Amino acid sequence: MTSFATVRVAAVQAAPVMLDLDASLDKAVALTRDAAAQGAQLIVLPECFLSFYPSSALTESRYDEAQIDLFERMWHSAVDVPGREVDRLAAVCAELGIHLSIGVNERESDRPGTLYNAQLLLGPTGLLSKHRKLMPTYQERLFHGMGDGDDLHVVDTPVGRIGGLVCWEHRMPLARYAVYRGGPQIWVAPTMDDRDIWRALMRTIAYESGAWVVSVCQYIHGRDLPEGIPADDRVYSEGGSAIIAGDSGDVVAGPLVGEEGILVADCDLRTTLRAKKWFDAVGHYSREDVLLRVLAEPGGTNGGHSSPRAGATLGRDSQALTP
Repeated sequence: MTSFATVRVAAVQAAPVMLDLDASLDKAVALTRDAAAQGAQLIVLPECFLSFYPSSALTESRYDEAQIDLFERMWHSAVDVPGREVDRLAAVCAELGIHLSIGVNERESDRPGTLYNAQLLLGPTGLLSKHRKLMPTYQERLFHGMGDGDDLHVVDTPVGRIGGLVCWEHRMPLARYAVYRGGPQIWVAPTMDDRDIWRALMRTIAYESGAWVVSVCQYIHGRDLPEGIPADDRVYSEGGSAIIAGDSGDVVAGPLVGEEGILVADCDLRTTLRAKKWFDAVGHYSREDVLLRVLAEPGGTNGGHSSPRAGATLGRDSQALTP
């Protein structure tokens, strides 16, 4: 049953202990406890928090032993889903009675090989969903494989209907639309984009979807970088995490810039319904009957690319993985 309660959410802005899975997991648990102590019911940690994001500022796009060594280190500090790290996080959620969204480098547990940029959602009952980023961005393609889209779910939880995407997936209009179809009330938006333009995009998505948006980014200083990666005494990511109201697109907490920290906001989920009175992007204001037909017609406005067939639907019914 969809909740229309007021829910306290937390956006956690921090860097992991890079390439050290156990230490990063310890930090994630400590930060989760800190946020829960502030009353947070849903806690969101950044992209690839377990336990390294291959930023263009930290990696170089060349084929050499250093790149291969870094991939190997990333694989050894990655997460099996399911696995012991997931079990520990689920146990913390059960103990604290909270929900947690966290970004990981996921490895295929049945064989050594491809890594995926994945976002997990956990609750007191265990793992609720896993989303693999559809399109690795730029230098990520040296390290991450592509997701297949089967996991573009919105999960109905006691703290609301939770959905979202990973970083620049938010720039993919059809990916956004697919998630909108699930009716999210709270939208988790992990990223490594610390620019003002990102926050403008987050406000747009909040206003477009009617959902509360929890945007989280790492704050990274040179001292956070692991051994073997050259670093200067400077800030590599300023953060900029924020919590945004869906009915207005207003920033209600943050942006947090230039430091680690935790943002907290109380989100009235009634507003996610009331906003649909004016604008429902996948309902009375969608016109799929016109726009999908136009795309499917020969010579349609898709520039010759493949497109949905007439009458096609984007997205799927909300569901959750069995813990």
